[in-house]
Amino acid sequence: MSSIFGIILTVICVFGGYILAGGKMDIILYSLPYEMMIIGGAAVGAFACANDMHTIKSTGKDIVSVFKGPKWKTDDYRDLLCLMHELVRLSRENPVEVEGHIENPEESSLFQQYPRILASTNFVELISDTIRSMLMNFDDVYQVEELLDKQLEGMKEESLHGSHALQSIADALPALGIVAAVLGVIKTMASIDKPPEVLGGMIGGALVGTFLGVFMAYSFVGPMAAKVKSIREQEHYFYALIREVLVSSLHKNDTSICIEVARRSAPKHDRPSFADIEQALKDLKTAA
Repeated sequence: MSSIFGIILTVICVFGGYILAGGKMDIILYSLPYEMMIIGGAAVGAFACANDMHTIKSTGKDIVSVFKGPKWKTDDYRDLLCLMHELVRLSRENPVEVEGHIENPEESSLFQQYPRILASTNFVELISDTIRSMLMNFDDVYQVEELLDKQLEGMKEESLHGSHALQSIADALPALGIVAAVLGVIKTMASIDKPPEVLGGMIGGALVGTFLGVFMAYSFVGPMAAKVKSIREQEHYFYALIREVLVSSLHKNDTSICIEVARRSAPKHDRPSFADIEQALKDLKTAA
């Protein structure tokens, strides 16, 4: 919602101020389609040239997330902690049973209670691979911690590809605006014999390209890249909670302590309260 408000406010203030200062929209509206074709087409072409299909698709999802916000909400953090509580408890009490859950998560009655988490392939693989290693007596805390850190860092870097791609386009847009403006000047110079009022309109149309390049770079694409980066970094906390729970478990802490350590690592605005977790775990036991 804040992103939509920001876009509307930007457009109103920029063009409203221009009109109140006595500017005319005719020349901008006349030149807009052609300048947008040049600048936008060049930007899209450069984007497609610089990135593989996976990054292109993920960037599209990133743009949608600018308006939808982070994927994981407070309820998801609560569900994650409940799921991790049960997996850690089972890994200590009944390793054979927990092995069945991590080998076939789609058929696991435990994972099925949390469909949003189960739908995240990266998340399920991270949990399954780490617990599988623990069950194979790969229980050196520092080795597991290093392994998780490397895997999480790789996941984070991959999730930021869309942000990097958008920022590259934002950096290029002012220069592409200059390209459009230069083409407009070339067109104007070819009509140098026209009256001054005609030449003035043509020069003004050429300058629209420079305006659009700078305007789109610093008012839209650049802020979107920054928002995507913020969202992906915030979502990364969700995956990092797995590390906190499992590493704490390897330190032989009580299961409830492992969950509390992870809960306090969650972002403050998405962190479920201690009472919420306690109640959720009681409901889980009742349902079982």
